[in-house]
This record gives sequence, C-alpha cells and structure tokens, in this order.
Amino acid sequence: MQERYEELIKIINEADYNYHTLDKPTITDQEYDKYLRELYRIEEEHPELKREDSPSNRAGGQVLDEFKKVTHQIPMMSLSNVFNESELVNFDSRIKKEGITPNYVCELKIDGLSVSLRYEKGKLKTAATRGDGTTGEDITNNAKTIKTIPLKLNREIDIEVRGEIYMSKKVFEKLNKEREQEGKELFQNPRNAAAGSIRQLDSKIAAKRNLECFIYHLPNPLDYGITTHNDALQFMKDLGLRTNPNNRVVKNINEVISFIDEYTEKRNTLPYEIDGIVIKTNSIKEQQQLGFTAKYPKWATAYKFPATEVLTKLTDIIFTVGRTGQITPNAVLEPVIVQGSTVRRATLHNEDYVIGKDLKIGDIVSIRKAGDVIPEVVGPIVERRTGNEKDFEMIKFCPICHSPLMKKDGQVDYYCFNPNCDRRNIESIIHFVSRKAMNIDGLGEKIIEDFYNMHLINNIVDIYYLKNHRNDLIELEGYGDKSVDNLIEAIEISKNNSLERLLFGLGITHVGEKTAKILAIRYKDLEKLMETSLEELTSVNDIGEIIAKSIVDYFALEHNQNIIKKLKELGINFKYLGSEIKEDDRFLNKTFVITGTLDTMSRDEAKEKIELLGGNTSSSVSKKTSVVIVGDNPGSKYDKAKELNIEIWDEKQFLDMLNNK
Repeated sequence: MQERYEELIKIINEADYNYHTLDKPTITDQEYDKYLRELYRIEEEHPELKREDSPSNRAGGQVLDEFKKVTHQIPMMSLSNVFNESELVNFDSRIKKEGITPNYVCELKIDGLSVSLRYEKGKLKTAATRGDGTTGEDITNNAKTIKTIPLKLNREIDIEVRGEIYMSKKVFEKLNKEREQEGKELFQNPRNAAAGSIRQLDSKIAAKRNLECFIYHLPNPLDYGITTHNDALQFMKDLGLRTNPNNRVVKNINEVISFIDEYTEKRNTLPYEIDGIVIKTNSIKEQQQLGFTAKYPKWATAYKFPATEVLTKLTDIIFTVGRTGQITPNAVLEPVIVQGSTVRRATLHNEDYVIGKDLKIGDIVSIRKAGDVIPEVVGPIVERRTGNEKDFEMIKFCPICHSPLMKKDGQVDYYCFNPNCDRRNIESIIHFVSRKAMNIDGLGEKIIEDFYNMHLINNIVDIYYLKNHRNDLIELEGYGDKSVDNLIEAIEISKNNSLERLLFGLGITHVGEKTAKILAIRYKDLEKLMETSLEELTSVNDIGEIIAKSIVDYFALEHNQNIIKKLKELGINFKYLGSEIKEDDRFLNKTFVITGTLDTMSRDEAKEKIELLGGNTSSSVSKKTSVVIVGDNPGSKYDKAKELNIEIWDEKQFLDMLNNK
C-alpha cells in the first residue's frame, strides 16, 4: 500500500508541475481526478501513511519565478468533485445532516484559469493566479489587457473578488489556425491556451489573445452586509464586474440535477468551454455553519461532466468462458469513471481484436462506452509506453476445465467443447433465467453459482425441480419461507412465457433476442422449428446461413433434444403467444432509434410495437438509420440525427403513426 501511495504522489506532483507550471499537461483531467481520489481513499484508510507534502494539502501548482509572488489574504481553495447523480445526492445528504435545508446556486464551471482581483478605492491594484492556494503569481499587467476585467469599478471601494480567465472557442480556433500556419505547436484546448497566454512576460502577447473573464466569488460578503451568494453575484455585477448570466438559484437537489441535465444539452452551444456545474449553498450563514475541510469548502462542490472517452491503465487480460463455450479475453482496468459510472472491465472479444488493436498489458488505453452503455477499449496510447509492457498471448486451454481450445470452421473465436465444463453450464443457466429470457426473479448470478456448487441445479431443467427442495432451501442462510415461496412462484410463472423468451433462453449460438422473436413469429411452435430444414431457415428474412446452420446443429444434438423433451414434460409453453406482424409501409424494413424518455410507454414496449409493424430497431444512429424517435432529454443521438439529416419524430408523431393517423 505504501508503495502505491508513494507512486500516486509522484504521478500527481509531476502532473501538477506540467499542468500548472509548464502549461503542458501530460495526463487528462479525468486521469488526474482518478489518481487524486485514490490518494484520498488511501489517506482515509491509512492516515499513518499521509506525508506533509501530500498533494491533498495543497490546491494547485508551483509559482513561476519569473513572476512576482502575491500572498492571498483569504486562501483560494479548490472544490471537491462529484461525478454522478448518487454522489450529488450524498453531497446534499451531508448538508441536511447538519440540520440545513439549503437553497443552492448553480453556476457553469468555466474551463479556464482561476484569478483573484484586488481593487483599492475602485481601481484594479493586483491580479493573481491561484498558485498553491496561499501564494499566487502576479499577473496584473496581463490582466489589465483583458477587456472584461474593469480597471475601475462603479464605486470607490476596497474589495477582492475571484473569477475565471478563459479563451472563447472562436478565438481558440483562430489562434490555432495562426499557429499552424506559422509551424508552431498547437494548443491542446482553450484552457491550455488561456493559461499560456496569461503567463506571457510580454503583456502585448497576452493582449493579442483576446482573453475574457467571469467573476464568480466574493470571499468576504458579510463585510459588505451581503447574506446570500446570489446577492453577492448581483453586488459584484452592480460594481461593473462581469458575472455569468446563466447562474440560477434552485430549491433542492432535484432542481440541481435538472439544471445539470439542461446544460449538458446546451453545453455545445455555448461560446466558451465548460467542464461541469458548480453547486453552492446560497446562504452565507449556512456556508459558515458548514465550514471547510483542509482543502475544500463543505458547502460547495463541482459536478464534472462525464468524459465520453477517458484514459486508464490496462493492468491485465483475463479469459472467461461463455455459455456456448466461447473464450473471451477481457481487459482488467484501473477503475475509471466513464459517463458517470465506474468501469473496471471491458470485453476484448477475441484474439484477432486484441492483436488488431496492438494492446499490451501495462498500456495506457482509451476507453469509451459503445452506444453510451457498454465499455469499449478504443486502443493504446502508444506514446505513453515505457518499455515495461507485456505482449498479449492467447491461451491454449480452457481456464476452468483445462480442455484444449479449438476454433469452429470459419470463425475467429476459440471454444471449449467440453459439455461438462462447469463455467459453461453456469453461464447457460444464468442466461436462461435472465430478464430478457425466462425472466425468473430471485435467481441471480451468485445464487445460481451457489445452487450449482450444491448440486441443486446442474442444468436448466433442474430449475423446475427446485420446488422439491423447498425445505432444504429454507434452511440456507439468507432464505426463509417467503423468499423461497416467491422464487418457486416466479419459476412456475415462467412456464407460461411466450416462445421467443424460451428460444432466446436456450442460448443457441447467434440466436439473440431479435432473432428469437423472428423465429417465434414465423414458426409459432418450438417443435415445428426443430423440424425445419437448413434450406427453409435460410429463406426467412434476417436469418442468414450462419444462423440457420447454428439452429439446425443445436437441435440435432441428442443432449439438447433431451433437454427440450424434459422441458415439455414439465409443462413449459412451446408456443408463440404474442401479436402477429402487421406490415406497415411506414415501418416495414426501416431502422428506428429511440432516444430520451417516452411518457406513454417504455423503450422496450416501443421497440416491440415497431417490430410488430415490420420495422427494425437499433441502439445507435448512423447513415443507415431511417427515423429517430425523440422523447424527453434525448441526448447526443438527437444531435447526430440532425447532423446526418435523418427524419425525426417526436412522441406524438410516433403515436399517430402507430394509430395509423
């Protein structure tokens, strides 16, 4: 633990120096936040390890020797960060535990460089960077070149205010075009450009960069008779200082979340970059009651927008066995937050995928969420390699039963062909009871593993004999009469599922949820499907030769025939119970994407209605998309649809189409 702690301090200190002092960041903000959070966690769990020079004791970087040093009379503190809705709710709960029911002020978190401005008798006296929070750099000459920083206020007043110096998107693009023409290194982002500009020793260079500034904080409002943060913003605005017009007072944490959702959508339309939303309790009295930690005010936090693509370390590649015996390499990652959730694993699909991506164990890799849901490894950051990375090697034997692995004809995947492989059996049972298959509530992955190890369930048929072990189940830790009876009832109810659920649950290779539905509607009865020839199957729309062969091969195996025979004897429904497809030219063979929340139905219900009219559904927008159906808070898919000029329906239009209007 101490070795990792020392390593984190080294990483963070180097990052601070490169970011704050040299204006040349070597890691992303997301990586920095991740390392800092890990450091805090270690210091909380092992306070004996904490060093006096820990990054947790300071709020910024070193002071450049080229600039005069300025001591902040009131320290410039950093803000704590939250990354998702649950962390926001926890922030709110901690405040309420102090007996406070707060109003909050929500502000846009400008992605720039913090500045402290001190005025004497209304005239700008000094401007200083945050520095280490106590001592900053005197940038007065450069600050005076920024037109949105007044040299004289509307009143002859002594006051210190804090704000953010930034560069607009338009100016940034123009500056980088000029630098490209001159053969100079391009700035990475507007924040980097603003910091580099404000630290120019020649103020003429800073003046040409057209920087701007928003003021967001009055550190001593009570000295001016001000009792709320919102009043402080208005007070500073009345003095002639520029505040952001998008600030808003809200009544509770739900309204905070609504504000965040609103500006998540508006973010790209703003003329400047924001990287989050700052939330502060409005009452100054409540701020004083809540106080500070060593580094942060307890009455404020910053919600960081989730990164769409982030960097982390690939610490290992492990192999898992699926229900069909397919062997899948999986990336083990240093935990990283991607779009609001923590990612620790990501599938690497197969040997060819890993080799094609040139992935090595120890690489810094880029991660994103495919379709906003599934973690995906984009690729390695080759320039970050140290030479200590290890090459990937595909295994030759099953990691569970140690049987030799082989490929199927014409396929890139390796398989374990041992029908008695424990992992294969467990995965097939887990799949069978899953929500989109037989939907047996109460049989989670851990419970199935336990029942399998106790030989209560050896295959999917045994699930329906669990009722014979009721007394044994009640004796198990964590179970009782009610929970066991609920489980048995859920198992009995599953016998009445429509055919498509059973087909999907059987785990036939290449037969996913959609294909199962097509087959169920076409053949109506499982036994009729079992008798169908390869030639007949390939004639079905959306059933290709590979899928057809997989279905025929599955039903040809005696083991599978015996399973299906036993399921029938147990009373499992083999017939399709759903609606027939009623082809509609407005839906037939078109691809639909649903984004946002629909008021009148769930997304799954909407997909089913589309498919029953002959349409297809997809989770991502592309040139092949026919229509995008938009509900509340539609997100980036709506923007992409507009960009690609794809037809867009709102919920009313969709309902009208369904009702044949």
